[in-house]
Amino acid sequence: MTHTTRRPQRIAITGSTGFVGSNIASVLSAFGHDVVGLARRPVTNAPWEIAEVDFTSTASIESALAGCDAVVHCAIQNDFNRLVENHDEAYDSFVGMTARVTSAAKAVGAHVVYISTDWVLDGTGHLVGEREMGNPLNYYGFLKAMGEQVVRDLVPTGGAVCRIAGVMGQNQLGSSGQRSQDVGFGYFVHSLVDALSSGNRFTVWNGPHVNAVTSPSLAAEIGAQIERVIDRRVTGTLHLVGDDAIGRFELAQLVCEVFELDASLLDQAPPPESALFPAPVPVDSSLSNTATKVALGLGPTSLTELLRAFRRELETGSVTTLTFPE
Repeated sequence: MTHTTRRPQRIAITGSTGFVGSNIASVLSAFGHDVVGLARRPVTNAPWEIAEVDFTSTASIESALAGCDAVVHCAIQNDFNRLVENHDEAYDSFVGMTARVTSAAKAVGAHVVYISTDWVLDGTGHLVGEREMGNPLNYYGFLKAMGEQVVRDLVPTGGAVCRIAGVMGQNQLGSSGQRSQDVGFGYFVHSLVDALSSGNRFTVWNGPHVNAVTSPSLAAEIGAQIERVIDRRVTGTLHLVGDDAIGRFELAQLVCEVFELDASLLDQAPPPESALFPAPVPVDSSLSNTATKVALGLGPTSLTELLRAFRRELETGSVTTLTFPE
């Protein structure tokens, strides 16, 4: 997938080797932008430029951002048990680093795009709008909500908070970033497709300790919509999700329909004790994207079309989006 943008921009991405970040980097590169991944250590398998930075130093980040039009901040601490075991480290790796990245971006005049999550919500609403500030149930949601506020405070007219939910897709740099089903929706679809494609049964987790409803998004499409955010210099809170809210088992059934898999191989059961999140999780974390669609000039983004795009990606080996540069 190669497209030419109106004006190629230099865009930095933290976490460009991770699941979401690698998709954003791949799409922005395919759209003709000059991508640089900011990383703590050398990376040899990325097809985009990598700049080593000290994320504990605002000056180091600022130096790496020199000449950049925008920075997309994706990097997070992915070990959720570690978050609750070491609050100081977790706070610095989320909130502290977001403050340093945002301050560095402000110093060089780069547009800030902060990747947040539906887990800033408490799970009591349905298709919650962009104006909702959140009410997190767990420390992860709290840290992401604090990161949102850092961006709002430091760059009130120069930053975009982009919430994502139930992200479908795969790490574009290989299987190292791929995980199995968890009590959220991340990795759910790919895990299900892998299992059923091999003729194995797949147990869809249910019960009070799982995120039961969300509004899924596709990692590659998130990248395409972020291109719009940067190109239009959009600010404020945005929901980069599909149009449809759906439950876990209903999503599994729709995946079977789109990927032509055997739905009789699906089971339902609570997750094993070892897979539980170390805190409550939101039951319904679905997000409305109505205001976002207006801000970005987007048309319909149905869940079925997102699943079809993901199927094309798996079949062709190339990231597939529904949104393209204007």
